[in-house]
Amino acid sequence: MLFKKIINKICNLKIIDKRHLYKYYEQEHLKRLLSHLEVDCVFDIGANNGQYATMLRREVGYNGLIISFEPNPAAAAVARKKAQDDDMWIVEEMAVSTSDGYQTFHVMNDSQFSSLSKPKHDEIDAFKTGNAVMEAIQVKTETLTSAYERLSKKYRFKRPFLKMDTQGFDVAIVSHAGPALSHFLGLQSELAVMKLYDHSTDYKEALKLYEDCGFQMSAFAPNNSGNFPDLVETDCIMIRKIKTLTK
Repeated sequence: MLFKKIINKICNLKIIDKRHLYKYYEQEHLKRLLSHLEVDCVFDIGANNGQYATMLRREVGYNGLIISFEPNPAAAAVARKKAQDDDMWIVEEMAVSTSDGYQTFHVMNDSQFSSLSKPKHDEIDAFKTGNAVMEAIQVKTETLTSAYERLSKKYRFKRPFLKMDTQGFDVAIVSHAGPALSHFLGLQSELAVMKLYDHSTDYKEALKLYEDCGFQMSAFAPNNSGNFPDLVETDCIMIRKIKTLTK
């Protein structure tokens, strides 16, 4: 019995680079949650170079369908190359937004900051160089409902999970999501403690909106190493209240 306990402890040990410690909790929580919810599709909105999808595959062990939405052509090309040998990873070169059509997308010096929203630096200027507009381009957009209806017909998924990392635009997407939002079993969204964009919504208001839409808290997870000692942004991971699930 003691031997089994020792073996179990050894098997659960993991060497972690302390520089990336902030990532570990998110990965472990998603590993449990996506399995628990029996998620069969992840909407990866704001995919950039495909970092989140790669993390789901390598660290979380999620093998289901991933649909990555990325409007920046250069970043979408990088993500598409990563997905080329993965039949369950689809890259859509477009933005999920507030309407169907075309909108201006701001490509920043550091592509991870690129957004439909313009940057602002009055609350914190630590990212002023990277979060500066390099060029503005026109990109295709769809609401969440339009994207959901189109893609659910094509791929026949039933238990989707919504991840948003749109640099200040998550709340706008949910506010204009339409009826498809009720089909998502959970969501992950970046919360602004300090606002980096014109469209950024205070984290307390964002959480209130998500709760009003029928979601409840599952976890908070830091989404980067931060700007010590300030907390600039963090992710919330939420699940849909059972009574509000759409059959």
